[in-house]
Amino acid sequence: MSQFAPAVVKTLEAHDRAGIASIRDYSQIQSLPEIWPLAIQYYGDRPALEDPHNSPKARLSYRELGAAIATFATGLQQLGVKPRSAIALFADNSHRWLIADQGIMIAGCYDAVRSAVADGKELRYIAEHSESTTLVLQDLKLWRRLQPLLVGLPLHLGILLSDEIPPEDAPCKMVNFSQLMDLGHQGTLTPVPQTAHDLATLIYTSGTTGQPKGVMIRHRNLLHQIQTLGAVIQPAIGDRVLGLLPTWHTFGRTAEYFIYSQGCTQTYSNIRTIKADFKTVKPHFMVGVPRLWESIYEGVQKQFREQPESKQRLVNALLWHSQKYVENRRTANSLALDHPNASPLRQFGSRIFSFAFLPGHLLGEKLVYSKVREATGGCVKALISGGGSLARHLDLFFEIINVPVLVGYGLTETSPVLSARRPWRNLRGASGQPIPGTEIRVVDPETHQPLPLGQKGLVMARGPQVMEGYYKNPEATAKALDADGWFDTGDLGWITRDANIVLTGRAKDTIVLTNGENIEPQPIEDACIRSPYIDQIMLVGQDQRSLGALVVPNLDALQKWAEPQGLYIEVPGDSTSIPPEFQTISLEDDRVQKLFRGELNAQVKDRPGYRPDDRVGPFRLVPEPFSIENGALTQTLKVRRPVVTERYRDMINGMFT
Repeated sequence: MSQFAPAVVKTLEAHDRAGIASIRDYSQIQSLPEIWPLAIQYYGDRPALEDPHNSPKARLSYRELGAAIATFATGLQQLGVKPRSAIALFADNSHRWLIADQGIMIAGCYDAVRSAVADGKELRYIAEHSESTTLVLQDLKLWRRLQPLLVGLPLHLGILLSDEIPPEDAPCKMVNFSQLMDLGHQGTLTPVPQTAHDLATLIYTSGTTGQPKGVMIRHRNLLHQIQTLGAVIQPAIGDRVLGLLPTWHTFGRTAEYFIYSQGCTQTYSNIRTIKADFKTVKPHFMVGVPRLWESIYEGVQKQFREQPESKQRLVNALLWHSQKYVENRRTANSLALDHPNASPLRQFGSRIFSFAFLPGHLLGEKLVYSKVREATGGCVKALISGGGSLARHLDLFFEIINVPVLVGYGLTETSPVLSARRPWRNLRGASGQPIPGTEIRVVDPETHQPLPLGQKGLVMARGPQVMEGYYKNPEATAKALDADGWFDTGDLGWITRDANIVLTGRAKDTIVLTNGENIEPQPIEDACIRSPYIDQIMLVGQDQRSLGALVVPNLDALQKWAEPQGLYIEVPGDSTSIPPEFQTISLEDDRVQKLFRGELNAQVKDRPGYRPDDRVGPFRLVPEPFSIENGALTQTLKVRRPVVTERYRDMINGMFT
């Protein structure tokens, strides 16, 4: 890449080649379904997956999984589904989702996917826009919800992934999962030749600013990921993986394809069982989003806060020593993002300081950190984080407790991985180096002229994983892809001298104050949630004199703060019986407001690169958390800023009046 010094490129290539050489080679195949006969040959009766929380439960070997996928494909052919057809697949995580997804591809078709809990009108749009005449649905409940919305669509076939009895009043032929598999067992699979350029799937964007766009992902896009992610992690046959991300989403989905190609065993988990599953599964790997790692951090912090004051002081002292140890070790090893060009003298001094703080860190390891690791099962080789940048305090926390976190970067349109941190070059605060075959450059947002290393601008990407375009949407495709194949990610960032990408925010999320200053909200929000009293936050302030904030308080921590003062925080919907000796106060009470003002000021000022314009001015406390259920979060747990802004528009306007 022209952006990088040649010596750095050679170093990257050497490390990446070694990593890729250590994983199973699939470089000769042309389509994703070709993996399964090879996986059966390589891994046979080794366990492929466990699905303990769905109904029915399942435990399948590679041989059994491959056979089930082929049977599903045969069942589709028996029911008259033609190759090159679009099939809408609306369901959430389960082994049957994987069987359906891969069965569709083996039958020579492509699927248009979305969550079963998505808005019904959105699902109808996807089915119609993708020209799907076959629907594969999670269960009868989803069919009943969608049925009134599907009137007028040319549906020929409906398939339930449950074993419920299909409805007799359906306007098309309907079968359940078991009936389809029975048909598959009665027939013989007709092979469908496919090339790397055939369409594998349509993944629709969330559509927060209009109708969702169908991202066209071809087999070559997915195969590039499978063939190159070995540059980042090298799982061994039999390694245990805990699966939580939506399987229909490109991040969780590509991760699944990769780990199955390498002979791992995946256990499907969910947000209710994840804590127990960590302890029972003892995973080696897990793929997740920043909000998941944040919840683990918050759980640990809550346990710390519940300890006697003497123990809290000890833990805080040990964490302070460990932070100093880690920060000095980073500088000594040229892995400090804030000191990327430390002189040899500074590196030597940092090495001395790291030794000085090592005893305190080792004591923390013995008394605290080893016990924290037990909550993750104690066997983690790496947690893979994507779907958003990782807050620096989370990076620091997991480094202190010695749980490796490798942050990656990508988008649905890039299948998704563009870059990832390597275990041997884990630059905290960055989003890693490009994976093999990938080009990244930073350009001026207005002129699109390339910018030098270290200068912030718009991130552009080019590589085999980049989509060909949006389905039946040439206008949107032309905006996203230029004539030379460069994809406009919409992200802002810069590139270090050793080719690490550092993201600073979304171009469309930038808040412009009336003094002309451009503020990227994400780094400031990440700093604020270090406070134990702040659970979620969204900055506002477009065309205002200062930033404002909507803050979702951590009510448990807030009540802990209030109790020693004889106070009880009353929030809407709280039916808790309040002891008579407590004084009830609201979130608007001056004492609560003063607490949050102090927390916001302290956390913002304590972040690297603080500027006066970063200070949060007016704020409002919002008792209802942002969630997927109320539409404020995406399926990957990122805040839908336009949705939240519209919902609280009057509150936001009132802040600045």
